[in-house]
Amino acid sequence: MQFKDEVVLITGSTRGIGLAVAQAFAEQGACVIIIGRDGPQAQAIAAQIRAKGHLADGFGCDVTSLANVQETVNKILDIHKRIDILVNNAGITRDNLLLRLDENDWDEVIRVNLKGVFNVTKVVTKVMLKAKKGKVISIASVIGITGNIGQSNYAASKAGIIAFSKSVAREFAYRNITVNVIAPGYIRTDMTAKISEAVQAKVLEHIPLSRFGEVADVAGVCLFLASPAANYITGQTIVVDGGLTI
Repeated sequence: MQFKDEVVLITGSTRGIGLAVAQAFAEQGACVIIIGRDGPQAQAIAAQIRAKGHLADGFGCDVTSLANVQETVNKILDIHKRIDILVNNAGITRDNLLLRLDENDWDEVIRVNLKGVFNVTKVVTKVMLKAKKGKVISIASVIGITGNIGQSNYAASKAGIIAFSKSVAREFAYRNITVNVIAPGYIRTDMTAKISEAVQAKVLEHIPLSRFGEVADVAGVCLFLASPAANYITGQTIVVDGGLTI
């Protein structure tokens, strides 16, 4: 198995893309660490993965709190001793046109989507620096590249992840730590399910592959970036959007 004996921490992994990524790593022999705000839910998801014969553990953690992240990582290390791969996936939306956008909705999206990546990356890379190796993968969005009406806060947070990752990739390259980003387009999740059929149809007109992506499409790229096949790739953003941004 490709990731046997490796420990993979995935934030926001109780559902959607994060859960698909966790399941994909588990199937490849990794011990996956499920992270979510709801501790019991994270533990329940981990139990479901273990029931399939894989390795998993679950922890509740608020990624917007540096202290809580440090506390959680300490618990993980006490049990599992190492963290080889980090996938920053936790994220939220609070959409509205700029002139109607509430300040709290701006702050919350930036705190979860961008500060959360800062907090978790800062803490986990300390472990990787000591090990002199590691893989950091953050899930951004094509919206962070193109922008979108009604999503100025979300776009800013995702663009921030891309710039942050380029900088951190330069900082940690000397320790054999790679830092990359995946920017999904429209992927079938609970979030995209809320989009009206009329809007979905309009979006599909602009996707050359004429379909929304599946969570497995993102998970597959994640496995690649975490594998030895991607050891010479760092500071890059891989777009997974069916050609939407061509």
